Amino acid sequence: MNANILWDFDGTLVDSYRVFVRMFKRVIEEHIHEDEIMKHLKISFTHAVKYYGLSQQQIDQILEMERSLHPSKYQPFPGVEEVLQRANCNCIVTHNSKQEVIRILEHYGWLNYFSEIIGWEDGFPKKPNSEAYIHMHKKHSINLVVGDRELDLLPAKKLGITTCAFQNLAIQGADYYIHSYRQFLHIMKEKSLQM
Repeated sequence: MNANILWDFDGTLVDSYRVFVRMFKRVIEEHIHEDEIMKHLKISFTHAVKYYGLSQQQIDQILEMERSLHPSKYQPFPGVEEVLQRANCNCIVTHNSKQEVIRILEHYGWLNYFSEIIGWEDGFPKKPNSEAYIHMHKKHSINLVVGDRELDLLPAKKLGITTCAFQNLAIQGADYYIHSYRQFLHIMKEKSLQM
């Protein structure tokens, strides 16, 4: 079986949560521990915005900060490029801006690893709605979904696609749990995924 992987982006391919936590702290202007902000961001950006009661102006401020950051601020997770190189097909479904994702991937020379990227501009309903996953599965025969939040994996489970939870043991019912992409390569070899 070839590995046709659908990836989440933030917190799965690149360590962007630390960046978002700092942006939230600047906008909220209150003494809130970073771990608390991280906990809410790990549910979703929308959840964190609602939890902290951010205004549209504050949301726009965060998005403007994101656009002005140099792509090098988003650090790829160690070993993930080796997985990308070995996979038969890689795709991304993210709530982030497709253009922002492309900008970061181009910085690291990774854009050519991806067959297709779906961001919020593409008009699909947000995860855990499965429409974007259905689209990717029909086009690319996805057989593995990797994400760091439950909402990344729920659409895959609904479609019967194998799931892998990255750095989040709190997700219930994933087929695999990994903390590093070295573990990922070992699991794929063990399960005879051709990579």
